[in-house]
Amino acid sequence: MFSGRGRRVAACTALALSAGMLLATPASADGTDPAASLFAEKRPAATDGPKKSLPRAGSDRAGAMGAQAVSPLLSDLDGDGAEDVIYRDEYGLVNSVVGDLTWPFGDWSGPSPLDIVPIGNQGGSSLPEVLTVTMDGTLTLWKDNSEAGSVDAEGEHRPGVRVGGGWQVYNKIASPGDVNDDGRADVIARTPAGQLYVYIATGDLNKPLGARILVGGGWGVYDQLVGLGDANGDGRADLYARDNAGTLWFYTGTGDKFKPFATRKSIGGGWNVYSQIVAGGDGSLLGRDLGGTLYGYAPYGNGTLAPRVRVGNAGAWSDAAQIANSGTIPYLGRDGVHAMTPGGSWYWYQNLTTGKLAPRDTIDGDNSFPDSHLFGVSSMNNDGRADIGHLVNGYFFIDGAQIGTGWGIYNSVFGPGDLTGDGKGDIVARDKNGALYLYKGNGLGTALATRVKIGTGWQIYNKLVGAGDYTGDGRTDIVARTTGGDLYVYPGTGSATAPFATRVKVGSGWGGFKQLASPGDLNADGKGDLIAVNGAGELVRYLNTSPSKFAPAVKLGPGYQIYNRIG
Repeated sequence: MFSGRGRRVAACTALALSAGMLLATPASADGTDPAASLFAEKRPAATDGPKKSLPRAGSDRAGAMGAQAVSPLLSDLDGDGAEDVIYRDEYGLVNSVVGDLTWPFGDWSGPSPLDIVPIGNQGGSSLPEVLTVTMDGTLTLWKDNSEAGSVDAEGEHRPGVRVGGGWQVYNKIASPGDVNDDGRADVIARTPAGQLYVYIATGDLNKPLGARILVGGGWGVYDQLVGLGDANGDGRADLYARDNAGTLWFYTGTGDKFKPFATRKSIGGGWNVYSQIVAGGDGSLLGRDLGGTLYGYAPYGNGTLAPRVRVGNAGAWSDAAQIANSGTIPYLGRDGVHAMTPGGSWYWYQNLTTGKLAPRDTIDGDNSFPDSHLFGVSSMNNDGRADIGHLVNGYFFIDGAQIGTGWGIYNSVFGPGDLTGDGKGDIVARDKNGALYLYKGNGLGTALATRVKIGTGWQIYNKLVGAGDYTGDGRTDIVARTTGGDLYVYPGTGSATAPFATRVKVGSGWGGFKQLASPGDLNADGKGDLIAVNGAGELVRYLNTSPSKFAPAVKLGPGYQIYNRIG
């Protein structure tokens, strides 16, 4: 998960391709994919971006009030009494920001974290602990973190300790601070159905959280839940929540672990201009806009907030895909699209977090894949990084591993993510008769379970796509376009036998698009977005505003008519 900073080019890089590697014949008998040599990691040194900075303790912290009672700090990495920031960037790497310096947070290149939850000092040291959650629901605790991550007395990076599993049942996990007045920060977790639970900290680093306690239902109306720490000076954990209309609500902490939050109070509207809302420390609030600019709101001490001030340089946080303890429902697993020309040349466009795609990377520009269908799938293992699906002459590969033969019977194959709720990526396929099948993944990207028929009549659609959540509940959904140009979202249920609820129509007039694709999350708000190519060859984006809605089209650039497949 933790690694040095750098750029990852979609698990593939432009390597030399010999003429003998053309895929005009079936795969070799040993089950390997000749194209697998193109799928490699590339992390060149990071270039200097805009200078990040954070408001520091006292009056310099965006005018924030000092805490009037004891409230545990969650992410003070340098011991100066002010919160610092940890974030996952657009390449899946984890970084910290202390003052105006950005550091690689650790050096272990394991799975990228779906979410990062700092929980402050839990074990007696002066340094904070950090929890991470991966796509498969593994909860890991990292002990005694500085700006460089979890480091022991000898300066060696300490491995994380697995402290739980099954956390994929929640769509939001965060720390609000100290819920029950024992001086330790606790954890809240919300299910897709809107039930909110609190986990009280134990002080035992081997088992840091006690049994969950149900707070109540109805919390699914919020698309962001922000654990604040103490906003009103009483030392208790408070909470902000944003609804889908953009209204911000404030919940005062009560100190009662069975009823930790009092009746909500409206703070105001217009907060949907931010893709992520994060606690800034001392009761302040931070908002990250589409361009990656951070704004700070100082607290008045009763939940209301002073006018915003810009924090740091404009666009300085444009590389932040998921900020620790951000209020968003986090997304991970798909980060761009592959584009193929009719002749068989292969290109890659990576997502940025600003609603745009990066300039294309050439994977192979020599027309080497004329008979192949190469496309992106949401992560099929636990590393959180997008994988490559490859169909050729009935053979199906995922990142070079042969999954099976006989796939020529399908006219649509795609990998939208975890459809069954087990934290493992799945594959969906439709045959020529319109029957739809689900193939459950094994969580390793090396095999699929026996197919399960999940529907008929899907021949009415000429395009099926999906990568992430389109309804705002954190479950994986899919999008379908009819031959008449109507667009529908099929909400995911998390059930292996009936993975989709009744479809919801989200628009008409989509038939004019030559290409329609799901790149994942384009703007770091945790929601799946769409891109399309119109009749003039222009690429347009549709940002998801949820539930099952898309913002008006924005043109991203011309010249995309050269591709016959984008996916």
